[in-house]
Amino acid sequence: MTGEATTGQAAAKSADDKPDQMGSGTRSDGGSRAAHRFDENEDFGVSLAYSLEVFRRWWRIQVVETVDQPAVIAARREEAYTSPRFLFMLAMSAGIAILGMLLSSPAVVIGAMLIAPLIGPIIGAGFALAIGDYGWLAGSVRALVAGTALGIGLTALIVFVSPLQTITPEIASRTQPNLFDLGVAVFSALAGSYAMIRGREGTIVGVAIATALMPPLAAVGFGLATANWTVFWGASLLYVTNLMTIALVATLMARLYGFSHTLSERQTNWQTVMIVVIFVALATPLFFSLRQIVWETNAARQIRATLVASFESDVRISQIDFDLDSDPITVEATVLTPETSSVAERQSEESLSVLLGKPVLLDLTQFLVGTELEAETAEIAAARARERRDDVVAARELGKSLALLAGADDRSVVVDRENRRAVVRAGRLEAAGLATYRSIEQRVAEDYPEWRVELIPPPIPLPTIPFAEGELTPDGLANLELVAWAAQRLGLPLALDGGSPETREIAAEILAEAGVEPQLVIGGPVMQARWATDAGE
Repeated sequence: MTGEATTGQAAAKSADDKPDQMGSGTRSDGGSRAAHRFDENEDFGVSLAYSLEVFRRWWRIQVVETVDQPAVIAARREEAYTSPRFLFMLAMSAGIAILGMLLSSPAVVIGAMLIAPLIGPIIGAGFALAIGDYGWLAGSVRALVAGTALGIGLTALIVFVSPLQTITPEIASRTQPNLFDLGVAVFSALAGSYAMIRGREGTIVGVAIATALMPPLAAVGFGLATANWTVFWGASLLYVTNLMTIALVATLMARLYGFSHTLSERQTNWQTVMIVVIFVALATPLFFSLRQIVWETNAARQIRATLVASFESDVRISQIDFDLDSDPITVEATVLTPETSSVAERQSEESLSVLLGKPVLLDLTQFLVGTELEAETAEIAAARARERRDDVVAARELGKSLALLAGADDRSVVVDRENRRAVVRAGRLEAAGLATYRSIEQRVAEDYPEWRVELIPPPIPLPTIPFAEGELTPDGLANLELVAWAAQRLGLPLALDGGSPETREIAAEILAEAGVEPQLVIGGPVMQARWATDAGE
């Protein structure tokens, strides 16, 4: 009985198991796959955690522990405070920057970037935030405030006394921050922080930092001096945005390399609260600037997408310009399309007004093209038309610059766009000699290298040509070159009075090489160049 019962129970159990195995086969396989996936996820999680732990250990041992943090902090402290050297170098950088921007000379602006005096207190503020050093942070902030005030005041003074007060492209490009400007600030901070942490400071770091700070600071001074509040506030926003970005990125880099509160002296609770408040104060304007930049970037994308969507056929946007600050928002666009649309402009205006939340005024130009080759041809034609317009604008700016610098009116300037030649007959500038006029010509020629610039000076008295022991002195050679330049520009006959026969021959040969044939006149012991006009003979 016992054996039968046992056998029956075993059979029943076996029978009970079979339906479950058969009927639930799918669930059994699914459970097996789920368990397998769980094992895979668990293995992946363990592997990821292990990899992260290995990386953290490598970073701490191979990177963080190789940095001499006390030495880095000592070096950064030394350059973060206000000092006579800091203020002098900042004044020089600001002066060079505003002059370069007034002359629209990128080369001169780069000269201001090479000095980069603001790098010390900005990076210092970032490191001070990272380690929680209130005293260091306060000193860096004072240096930044003093440097900013000095830079704005000096540039405003230079602009106020300068005859040039027009908004040049160098100034206009610093009046509205965008994602590219923000990228410059981020990469500048990364490069500057890394170089200072690893002890690899160099000129390139100063160039990177100054690229994002000194030109906008000079533009702020220009806006203040000319009472142009659009330039003032736009450049101020760019300056503050870049400054905050650099300081905060420097803080993050310092923390990444192991700089923490353990490296600073013990702080009071009040100082800790102040550091947190300053950090938030730095981040707040950056947040609003980023929000504005993101809005403008999205607006630009929406404008392009709306223009394309307003045509049933494929279109190519050849040119698009817009002003999001105007009221209404203005948009000028040129499109290449195989089928023109009479309602595209109106539909785009309505759609953009809804999307942007402001009235939009659209000026849409449509070029009808049928094939890809025609589209490319039309786009090339449109590009050439833009180049011609830009050339006209450049010629007009060149004429105004020449007239302003040479003390002449616009009627005294002749601009030949076909031959890329500009000539101005200068007026008499008080206490100005020939060297001043030649310097003006050279300065304008450097700003417009594609043009041949000629400034005709007034027929003012010519300089003496000094010799020493029968040899031409350096001043004599410089004066001869100046005389030759003036004679070429004015086209007047020239005479050399005085000196010995030998020195007159030497001077005549040098002038002949420049294409000037002077009259040689016997006179006193000192050679004097003069205009050989009929009235003077």
